Amino acid sequence: MATAPPTPGQSAGAAPAQPQQQADHVGILAAEVYFPNTMVRHEDLEKHDGVPSGKYTVGLGQQGLAFCGDREDPVSMALTVCKRLLEKHNVSPMEVGRLEVGTESSVDSSKSIKTYLMMMFEEAGNTDIEGVDCVQACYGGTAAVLSAANWVESRAWDGRFAVVVMTDISLYPAGPARPTSGAGAVALLIGPDAPLALERGLSATHMAHAYDFYKPSGLYPAVDGPLSVYCYLNTMDLLLARYAAKFEKRMGRAFCLDSDADHALFHAPYNKLVQKAFARLMYHDMCKHGEVPEALSKWSLRDGSHPRPPMAMPADLEKALVAHVFQTYDRKVRPSTCVARQCGNMYTASIWSGIPQLIETTGAALEGRRVLMYSYGSGISASMFSLVGRRPEAPRFALSRLQAMSDLAMRLARRVPKSPEDFEQAIQLAEQRYCAGNYKPELPAIEELEPGTFYLVEVDARYRRIYARKPAAQ
Repeated sequence: MATAPPTPGQSAGAAPAQPQQQADHVGILAAEVYFPNTMVRHEDLEKHDGVPSGKYTVGLGQQGLAFCGDREDPVSMALTVCKRLLEKHNVSPMEVGRLEVGTESSVDSSKSIKTYLMMMFEEAGNTDIEGVDCVQACYGGTAAVLSAANWVESRAWDGRFAVVVMTDISLYPAGPARPTSGAGAVALLIGPDAPLALERGLSATHMAHAYDFYKPSGLYPAVDGPLSVYCYLNTMDLLLARYAAKFEKRMGRAFCLDSDADHALFHAPYNKLVQKAFARLMYHDMCKHGEVPEALSKWSLRDGSHPRPPMAMPADLEKALVAHVFQTYDRKVRPSTCVARQCGNMYTASIWSGIPQLIETTGAALEGRRVLMYSYGSGISASMFSLVGRRPEAPRFALSRLQAMSDLAMRLARRVPKSPEDFEQAIQLAEQRYCAGNYKPELPAIEELEPGTFYLVEVDARYRRIYARKPAAQ
């Protein structure tokens, strides 16, 4: 049994005991998500853009998107969510021994966002913290999580927690991709005896080269939409097969998505793609186990089999699949999708925003359940792995306690929607400020920020960025 990090009963800043054995049940101890208070509804964007009603809300499956003025950026969001994690869960900065950031929206080509976060640890007297930024499209956050977990499980671990922060702003030029913009940040506390533990040995990875989405220059990415969707789904097909093979080897039986995965979380560029991805996974499962329902039999091939990826899936079959598995999707996937549907694509934070959402909606009922994760980053880097809910020995991070402390739905509900014109104004500011120096931010007004939010005060003539924090509510 591993020696656990210090509990709230220990004196603040006390040095944790050295672990005597390998850490067990390493995973997520606590999770927090931050999204800007500024957002626009997709139904308003539909009217503003002059597109048919439902094109964004039904066609993309989105309800709204969060966006930043020039007063917030990836660094300020990282500061806000990291501080929220430490304060809310009573974690002393002295208890942290590793800090990594996943992002593809860094404000500097050399200086990592992690170094900005060190300000709050320096104040506490702790500069002995390993880790820097991980950059690989939307996969960077997952790479950081796996790296942090490996550190805790290694002989290098000194008994302290690891913290992983994912922070990104997703922004597209005017056109069909712009409604898939978004912004947000997630912070995870990683350690042993976790209520959501990584299932070691049940992880599959696929790495390849593709130009489906990349950022060669400027503010906006270069995107090949059809190729990006193909890479996302085809990579998922490969990983499901690899994950299932490892599951069978470890468990001694075939993997069945319907019975062996209680929840499924996906990287979410937009929710419709998540619905299609889950339906596709279910279809793989049906074909593998010979349980394709009669309603889908008209797509049978001459030999009695069914068309399966990477063979092109007929559009009408895909539509029928989404409808057929809707109730299963509603049970396994929807409980973790609210943040992504209301805040848009948060790149590295996208899939991980589902963790605090799932904790809030499900709580202690997660104990004994398996959560299947599909993390995809363009380029290509992707992994499929799983977490298992459990009751930790120490009540500090019990799922029931985490659920009771969560205020996610309340924070989402109290945001005041902005107009599409406000959204466009923010985009114009982003274009003006990109790589600029010697300015003071304009929007939004500090009064509109949530208490406890960090914000950009100034970028000076030497491009140095200065941040401050709005006082937390008393």
